Amino acid sequence: MLQLTRSNRRGAADHGWLQSNHTFSFGSYYNQEEMGFGPLRVINEDRVQPAQGFGTHGHKDMEIITYVLSGALEHKDSLGTGSVIRYGDVQRMSAGTGVRHSEFNHSDEERVHFLQIWIEPNVKNIPPSYEEKHFETSSKTGRLRLIASSDARDGSVLIHQDASIYASIMDNDDSVDYTLGLNRLAYVHLIRGKLEVNGIPLATGDALKINDLSKIEFKNAKDAEFLLFDLPY
Repeated sequence: MLQLTRSNRRGAADHGWLQSNHTFSFGSYYNQEEMGFGPLRVINEDRVQPAQGFGTHGHKDMEIITYVLSGALEHKDSLGTGSVIRYGDVQRMSAGTGVRHSEFNHSDEERVHFLQIWIEPNVKNIPPSYEEKHFETSSKTGRLRLIASSDARDGSVLIHQDASIYASIMDNDDSVDYTLGLNRLAYVHLIRGKLEVNGIPLATGDALKINDLSKIEFKNAKDAEFLLFDLPY
C-alpha cells in the first residue's frame, strides 16, 4: 500500500511567534485519519521567530527527535543539559519518567526552522536522557544515512523503539533503493524539493505511508531532502 498525503492537507497553526504544520493530530488540530503511523506519533514542522520560543514544559514516556533545517535552536532541560543545535544536528530526548525543557530561537535576527518528531517508546518509566550528534551533509548526499536507531549503530542516536530513521539529500541522477523487512511499515517525509518514490511524485512537505512492500525506490530528485522511517506495525 502507498498512501500519499499532500503538504496542504496538514494541520496549520499561526501563533505569531510560531508557525507550525502538523502531519498528525496535535494541539487544536484533530484529524481522525491522521493519529499517527505505527509508533510514529508527531511530525511538526515549526518556524520560530527571532528571540522567541517554547517556555519550560514537561513530557513523559516519549522519544523526541529534533532535526534542525535552518537557524539555531537553544535547548535547556531539567537534566542540566544546555545546547544550541543547527543544521546537521540531531537531538534525541527520551522523556521516560518525566523531563521538563524549553526551546528558544537562539538568534535575534533569523527564524529557526526545524522538525520535531515524537515516537512512542517500547519501554516506559525509564530514566530520562539526552543525546545529540552532528551528521555532515556529505554523509547524507546520494545515500541514506542512519540518524536514529534502537541500537545506536553506525553512529546514530539511540531511541527506545524498534525503529530506524534515515536522512538523505538527493538531486539530479541520484537513485537510492531501500529494502523493507517483513511486517514493517515505512514513512517518507519530504522536507524540501521534489522526489519520486515508487513512481509517486512528492513535493515539499508531502509524505508517503508504505506497507506490504519489500522495495522502496527513490529517484528523479530535484534539490530533495527527506526522512525515511522504518517502523514496526
